[in-house]
Amino acid sequence: MRAEFTIPGEPCGKGRPRFTKAGHTYTPQKTAVYENLVKLEYERQCSGIRFDEGAVGIKITAYFAVPKSVSKKKKAEMISRNVFPTKKPDADNILKIVADALNGIAYGDDKQVVTAQVQKQYAEQAHTKVEIWRYGDDSK
Repeated sequence: MRAEFTIPGEPCGKGRPRFTKAGHTYTPQKTAVYENLVKLEYERQCSGIRFDEGAVGIKITAYFAVPKSVSKKKKAEMISRNVFPTKKPDADNILKIVADALNGIAYGDDKQVVTAQVQKQYAEQAHTKVEIWRYGDDSK
């Protein structure tokens, strides 16, 4: 069993928790909005697929839009994967925001994730592709 879905827009990383003057913690608004988008897209594209127990694997490919200011030659190199985005967000923060958002939606808890792969690439349109599968299943 596997689930695949796409999150439209520029990839986002998990933001650090913020603190009020009173010492209370809260999630930054950008993080909360993106986590909700991840949940909505999973529900819309993979409704009914759940990995309630057992080990799962996850692959995330974050596609960043090519900057408009680059030359045609540089753009071609970026699209053909000869040049990769080495900008923020960090790959680990991309994994964290997606894995946390899918808690209770795709799987019971992100502790079930036993293998993960994150790639950052350029594309014509910014988006993030997510694949989840039952680890050990031959269908991967």
